Amino acid sequence: MVLGRVSGLFGVRGWIRVFSYTDPRDRILAYPRWYLGPAAEGTGGRPVEVLGGRVHGKGILARLAGCEDRDAAAALIGLDIAVRREDLPPLAAGEYYWSDLEGLRVTTRDGAELGRVRRLFDTGANDVMVVDDGERERLIPFIQGRVVTRIDLDAARMEVDWDPDF
Repeated sequence: MVLGRVSGLFGVRGWIRVFSYTDPRDRILAYPRWYLGPAAEGTGGRPVEVLGGRVHGKGILARLAGCEDRDAAAALIGLDIAVRREDLPPLAAGEYYWSDLEGLRVTTRDGAELGRVRRLFDTGANDVMVVDDGERERLIPFIQGRVVTRIDLDAARMEVDWDPDF
């Protein structure tokens, strides 16, 4: 599961800047082993041990094993940061990781097909799903109970209260 990406350098001793997708942002530092790579998924990337990290302004800084200088850190810029699925904390009922929702078929309460969830993003107010049917993309708020009325992961289907013409 991708939790962030290496976004830059900090200093000359190999520290990296991290753009974290976790909430709170510094939760990414709770994982002692990261997997780095382009679109890293679980063990698909190169495993690295996290030696330390801290919040710095609005960002996160991290120190990784084997990353001893600025040149080594520069080679990591742009790589995704992932962890294994089994290392993630269990979720409460009604909670989902975004990766669980990506790819689900989305229909309205009346059965109209809207497409599949391609990705999600955070707007600050709420999460938003990008639902693509091959011809158009819809941006649908991920608000459980009001907009998202049912999620069936086994059937890979999500039901929404949404106007298909919108």
